[in-house]
Amino acid sequence: MISVILPTHNPHPGRLQRTLAGLWDQTLPSDQWELVLVDNASTSPVSTNVLPSDTTNASRIIQEPALGLSQARRRGFQETRGDIIVLVDDDNVLAPDYLEVVVSLFATHPKVGVLGGSSRPEFEQASEPWVREFDSLLACRDLGAEPLISTGLRNSITGRNEYPLFAPIGAGMALRRAALMEWIDQPGNTGPSDRRGTDLSSGGDNDIILTAMKADWEVGYFPALSLIHLIPRSRLDPRYLARLNRSIAKSWVQVLHRHDACPWSPIPRWTVPLRQAKSWLKHRAWTSPAAHIRWQGACGHFEGRVESRGT
Repeated sequence: MISVILPTHNPHPGRLQRTLAGLWDQTLPSDQWELVLVDNASTSPVSTNVLPSDTTNASRIIQEPALGLSQARRRGFQETRGDIIVLVDDDNVLAPDYLEVVVSLFATHPKVGVLGGSSRPEFEQASEPWVREFDSLLACRDLGAEPLISTGLRNSITGRNEYPLFAPIGAGMALRRAALMEWIDQPGNTGPSDRRGTDLSSGGDNDIILTAMKADWEVGYFPALSLIHLIPRSRLDPRYLARLNRSIAKSWVQVLHRHDACPWSPIPRWTVPLRQAKSWLKHRAWTSPAAHIRWQGACGHFEGRVESRGT
């Protein structure tokens, strides 16, 4: 049995319907997987009418009042029973064979506990060419036609844990429940910050992966898995991308530090404004939207190194 967990907070009806349509089109027989849609403190509860009434699939909606993506996922893990779990965001359209391929990949790679594939953008409006530099911020990636599989977390040369940069992103992430148990068993308030309302932090995916790898599971990128990420015009706003880059950069440093995988040393808080000012000049942040977004990422990086000191 596969459990699909779909967290959502105030979803856009059209994008949610496309996400659900992609699930109903799966080639894996519907009696072999279940869907749990976690309504995470939406202002107006998600109607049960979004789920079909004439399916053999065990689909249901549950309410999670504690706002936050990690809280919603944790609730979904607790409510499901599959040995394999697939995480789907409310703006992801899985390829029709996605779930079937997940089953096959786990069967042929017994040491892999977490896997993912490509995530290709579908923009609501045409994007400026410079926006594509920031695909990774928007959870869009294509790492090529060859699978990539990790070979352990600890770097024998540096003596430090090392995060594999091809590790899965949250969109479409598939996990063995056995690889997830240590993360599930942690108290819900001990992990790094993650998406919570308008807060754009995003360390939760990385925390799950590093926790699984510390339990000796490997992670992998498999191009046979693909999904479409629906990108609304609001996410192409340079101000949004700047906020996003700053938040992601800060939480990235924090989660790496939490798992002894951070290559950057802590810095005194008083040096942060000076470093940010120097970075403003280095990135020529006033010259273009892209330059300003890069600078905001640098600002978040410095803030993360302060927050991680001594923790």
